[in-house]
Amino acid sequence: MVAAVSTGLWIVGLTVLSQLGGWLADQILLASGLDRTVWLWPVLAVAVVLLAGTPTLALALAPRSAAVRTTGRVWLVALLGFGALSLLRALPPVHHEAYLAALAATAALAALVVRRLRRRAAVTPVAAPPGGPYAPPPGAPAVPAVPPPAPDPATASGGMADERRPWAQGRVSRPAPVTLLGLAGGLALLLPWVWFGALGGLLETLLAGIAAAAVGGLAAALLGDGFWSRFAVGTPPRPARLVLVGGLVAGVALLSLGAGVGQSGAQLPLLLTLPPAGFALAALAAAGRRTAVGGGAATAWLVGLTVLGPLAWTDDEEISVVLAGTRDVPFWVSVAAGAGLAVAVVLAVGYGVLLARRHAITPHRAVAAVAAAVLLLTAGIVAVGPGQPGLHGERLFVVLREQADLSGVPVTTGRAGRDARAREVYRRLVETAERTQADLRRDLRRFRLDHTPYYLVNAIEVDGGPAVRAWLAGRPEVDRVLVSQRIRPLPAPAAAARGDAPAPSGPAWNVRLIGADRVWSELGVTGAGVTVGSSDSGVDGAHPALAAGFRGGDDSWYDPWDATATPTDQGGHGTHTLGSAVGRDGVGVAPGASWTGCVNLDRNLGNPAYYLGCLQFMLAPFPAGGNPFTDGRPDRAPDILTNSWGCPAIEGCDPRTLRPATAALDAAGILVVAAAGNTGPYCRSVDDPPAPYADVLTVGAVDRQRRVTDFSSRGPAPGGAAKPDLVAPGDKVLSAMPGGGYAELSGTSMATPQVAGVVALMWSANPALVGDLPRTRRILTETAAPAEPGTDTCGDARNVTGAGLVDAYAAVRAAQR
Repeated sequence: MVAAVSTGLWIVGLTVLSQLGGWLADQILLASGLDRTVWLWPVLAVAVVLLAGTPTLALALAPRSAAVRTTGRVWLVALLGFGALSLLRALPPVHHEAYLAALAATAALAALVVRRLRRRAAVTPVAAPPGGPYAPPPGAPAVPAVPPPAPDPATASGGMADERRPWAQGRVSRPAPVTLLGLAGGLALLLPWVWFGALGGLLETLLAGIAAAAVGGLAAALLGDGFWSRFAVGTPPRPARLVLVGGLVAGVALLSLGAGVGQSGAQLPLLLTLPPAGFALAALAAAGRRTAVGGGAATAWLVGLTVLGPLAWTDDEEISVVLAGTRDVPFWVSVAAGAGLAVAVVLAVGYGVLLARRHAITPHRAVAAVAAAVLLLTAGIVAVGPGQPGLHGERLFVVLREQADLSGVPVTTGRAGRDARAREVYRRLVETAERTQADLRRDLRRFRLDHTPYYLVNAIEVDGGPAVRAWLAGRPEVDRVLVSQRIRPLPAPAAAARGDAPAPSGPAWNVRLIGADRVWSELGVTGAGVTVGSSDSGVDGAHPALAAGFRGGDDSWYDPWDATATPTDQGGHGTHTLGSAVGRDGVGVAPGASWTGCVNLDRNLGNPAYYLGCLQFMLAPFPAGGNPFTDGRPDRAPDILTNSWGCPAIEGCDPRTLRPATAALDAAGILVVAAAGNTGPYCRSVDDPPAPYADVLTVGAVDRQRRVTDFSSRGPAPGGAAKPDLVAPGDKVLSAMPGGGYAELSGTSMATPQVAGVVALMWSANPALVGDLPRTRRILTETAAPAEPGTDTCGDARNVTGAGLVDAYAAVRAAQR
């Protein structure tokens, strides 16, 4: 018994630590911008199975106690099941449907194997002790003989009970009371997820249901009547022992199974809810032994519905530190998991008190049916009421083979020249997209597949799953099909980010470091006549530092996520970055410049389609509700774009996704400034589009001492090009936040808009430079001040500092010559 308890504690500790450690490792890699480690979860699974399975195997073979041997065998099989299921995490998380299909097949196969093994064991005669299994031990006082309970039809198979009457009776019986109570318990455990979560796509949801059913079947096969009978011995049998001891053993087994279910992150809530559910299952098993039916099916329902919650109502990619710190998906997953734990404890206590006492209440079918029906109705009401109704799956981003030919576009500069270039680029892009997308759009309409066409990259975003993806990938005009991520809605909006720092009394330290304040005071240049476009989380258009700079009109704001009519910002990131470019009150580099805005991030996540949609809006703004293909106004394009974002693979981009977009903006004479990324100090970490592209001005970050920060991404970029191009202040930069306040934030996101502001000063000082991108880049690099790269130069100091620290005063003086 001591060995059994020690082994159980070892399994629990090892399993919990491995799952938390594995998830944290995934998150560190994600936050660091490093590639996903495919071998992480398989190695962890093998390690846990070996380390926990070795003492468990000894427990399954050595002890004389049948109950202890059964405990070891069940835990060993559960560990093997955990290992098999965990191997599936080698599949990329972005292909969730494939993972769920593999999970369903693996769990179903494992359940079949367990049932066959139990059947084979059941036909082996087992010698009963003298006087039968319920006889008192030698020397014990005689007690009246107690007949054994009626046989459970699940005994022979060790799996789900066959609740049908013999076919000779000509009908199928109604579900047993214990089965209905298992269903009710499962619905109760599912309810928090229905309330706080949101479903994915149709196929994703169906596969999640099938996978959950398979896992429930595996649990029922593992915890069959043959298992529970080992803990119901005694004279007379003691149901309380079955619940307490059997429930503990079952809880450890369910913990192991749950640890293998779901991609990284989705399994964590099951570590809380499944173990206490073992006691509820033990109570149902005690009642099932009295009523002779229903125990196996009750286990399948209760475990299957518990597993269904995190599988179907969450996206494991959103259980991420990227969204932590606000009331976003990680918060609501924690709430649902906590509520599930409370429900599981209530079920364990309630079922234990009602069903597992010596004189327990015999479950009544009508009462159990009413309980299940009420909970099913409640779940339905919650789903369409306080829940998030509908399907919210990912979409597909289809990139066509032919991209517009922009060679030969006249390179004219100045305001009129830049506008003429933008008009010609817009015309060619739209013509190419209309011509090459015609057949595909017609077929999409015929199949009633919702879709959104784009022209800046010749691409279409399509609503569809794996089958649609395979069909699209096989079409001759399609180059490749990517997944365009969509975040699922929340039960309540996350609170808007706010700043509690006061407005600066003069120019902020970063503005002084690059000499922008001298440009205002000595050269009289503030950026007037130049427009900066911001694609980010949004902009608080009412902020005192930004309100006066909004360009206005019906084509200066676009929100593809939430269709807001006026500039707004929940996350705060966009307000802060734009404030560093054009904000007043001493926080912005070019306070006299105008701005336009677009929302390409929602809750700090984006996707290829919306990143592209905002860049497309910047080339040819269009009025709210307008058609980008016909209502675009290239004459109203902003001059400079500040982009403090990147599109990593987890959001659906590949290295080439946005390449045609930045090439088109460059051909149109619009300067694209982009953040290098915050995945330093690793070399070759400038890798998320659009930062690596040659036609993008990529910006790293320095601190007050002109030292490149540890977080600033380093080059070289893929292909060997030196990146970043420049560095700017990015450590504890003070700027605007939603609600009228200010805050200090750090990142290359903060450095990037300052370079955009410097270009706005240059073009304001010399309007002939507008659209002259080669000369503008040359001036910026030639006038840059030295910056300190640190000890690791990644092969060349330019891969850390670029040309150096941007110098606003020197750049504007050079632009005026």
